[in-house]
Amino acid sequence: MWEERIEKFTEFREDLHASYPYRADALSELIDSIAANTTARSAVELSLTPPFRRGYSSVHDAVANVLRPSASVVGAGVAAHQRRLIAGTLAAPNQRPFRLLAVDVTPAPRRFAPTLADRSIVHYPNPAPGNKPIVIGHQYSVVAALPEKAPGDAPWVVPLSCQRVASAETGTAVGAQQMAALLQDEALPFGDELTVEVADTAYSAVTYLHPMSAYANHLLIVRVSANRTFYHRPVTVPDGPGQAGHPLWYGTPFRLADTVTWGPPDDEAVTTLVTSRGRELTITLHGWHDLLMRGKKGLPMHQCPFTLVRCCVTDAHGKRVFKRPLWLIIAGRRRAEISLIQAYHSYRQRYDVEHFFRFGKTHLLMDKYETCVTEHEESWWELSCLAYVQLGLAAPLAIGVPKPWERNPRPDLLSALPGPARVQRDFSRIIRQFGTPAVAPKPRGNSPGRRAGACPGHRPHRPVVFKGKKKTLPKAA
Repeated sequence: MWEERIEKFTEFREDLHASYPYRADALSELIDSIAANTTARSAVELSLTPPFRRGYSSVHDAVANVLRPSASVVGAGVAAHQRRLIAGTLAAPNQRPFRLLAVDVTPAPRRFAPTLADRSIVHYPNPAPGNKPIVIGHQYSVVAALPEKAPGDAPWVVPLSCQRVASAETGTAVGAQQMAALLQDEALPFGDELTVEVADTAYSAVTYLHPMSAYANHLLIVRVSANRTFYHRPVTVPDGPGQAGHPLWYGTPFRLADTVTWGPPDDEAVTTLVTSRGRELTITLHGWHDLLMRGKKGLPMHQCPFTLVRCCVTDAHGKRVFKRPLWLIIAGRRRAEISLIQAYHSYRQRYDVEHFFRFGKTHLLMDKYETCVTEHEESWWELSCLAYVQLGLAAPLAIGVPKPWERNPRPDLLSALPGPARVQRDFSRIIRQFGTPAVAPKPRGNSPGRRAGACPGHRPHRPVVFKGKKKTLPKAA
């Protein structure tokens, strides 16, 4: 078992190194520096870490030589090859009969970058009361695999795809493109096996659910707002005189805010959950099968029924833990193959993606690369995701390195699989022990630099894109 883990870790690093046609050595060391970083607060400071044996100028040179899929056919091939490498590290599901994926969007604040193109107003949590939760910057859509885990395990994920959301696009549209690339790739198991995708409320829109309904082996578990209105199936009426006209697609309404319209549930289930603090909770689930939602022009939804699930959490005294219940929908042709309890626990694991975003921005410098070139920023996000994948592969090889004040760690932290932060502390030792595929640099003297008298000029300032701004018509003469 130990030899298999070492072989899996070293083989992935060697294949990743071989996938880059340019600056492979610098890129490999840069990814190692991101994964082993414990002191750097900016991208250029990574050149001072032990895994990076090159000069500080090689940091930017390596990022500039990451091929983007939109730039060339070669770049698209490199991205697909790396996606297959990452997916090859996933273990086959053992506890559940499906593979679990998650998709979400996270902001990349760039407040003080006036020369950066395509900045827009994006959602950003703001703890100050009264302020709008917005910021100027970019957004990135990430599709990640959620591996099986035991109670007490760290919230690991496996990022499979990371793509910037342009100002002219929406997060759901980019997420649909990423998910389609995974499901249509014949070299990946997601299209042939039963795959469940969990997502937040934004992905319950018709514009996302309808394209995903075309995949027979794909299910979606999506949260919906408590003010939505769905519909029962229409009651069939035998043909007769006076029955001409448009066929009846929707039946009586099912308003989530009106209990009178619900009717008796078709399925019920009760399960328990013990929190990390030992608090026992009871989850009561009610399900209604074959409900429908209204479609849009070109996106008919009357042939895409789904299961609606109401989740109510209570404590040991029967008191509600949350003020409002959680509403989920299970959409897809094979939705009858998963139970209500499996659907609930699958959606709960979606929050592991939020831990990934927080760790990536705090410890992997995911949003700290200051550049005025949009393509370089996109490449940096991909490198940060690859560094996180390496941390996940190195987790079974890591040794606990407690800080001086952590003299009495909890027993569960010592027995469970270490989390990303604990692996990052020990990643430098792992690299020294198992080596790196990158070749040591060969100093070749000082660079000639820019020609005398050459002046690149000032970069133009780019306007901030405001979505939904109405265009003013010119006044008549």
